[in-house]
Amino acid sequence: MVPHPVATADPADPSACNDPICVPGINRVVELGSYCDNIIYHVFATTPQGRVVFCDSAKGLAPRYFRSLPLAGVREYNAPCTLPYNEVAQAPDGLFLLCGMALRETGEADSRWIRGDHWDN
Repeated sequence: MVPHPVATADPADPSACNDPICVPGINRVVELGSYCDNIIYHVFATTPQGRVVFCDSAKGLAPRYFRSLPLAGVREYNAPCTLPYNEVAQAPDGLFLLCGMALRETGEADSRWIRGDHWDN
């Protein structure tokens, strides 16, 4: 059995969540590959072995739980991030986020927390 991660938080901010264990809704236990119903909000869960999974729809098929990239905890939409396409998070309202490249009007791009349900934005 894989041990569950220990929550860490910034002591100056009691609402900080920097680990999967403190993400709202992650207390659901599901089987990898089982059906799910929401690919936009509160998409994260864990398997009986403690692996983090997320709900997504591959190629337009019915949504299922897939293995997740590392879950950074709770982050704000459009805030800077440091590991593009290597981390996911959940916004305070439950929105699925991906650390990805956000294109600016100037034509430049920088790493931001973008929507995970359509990460080509």
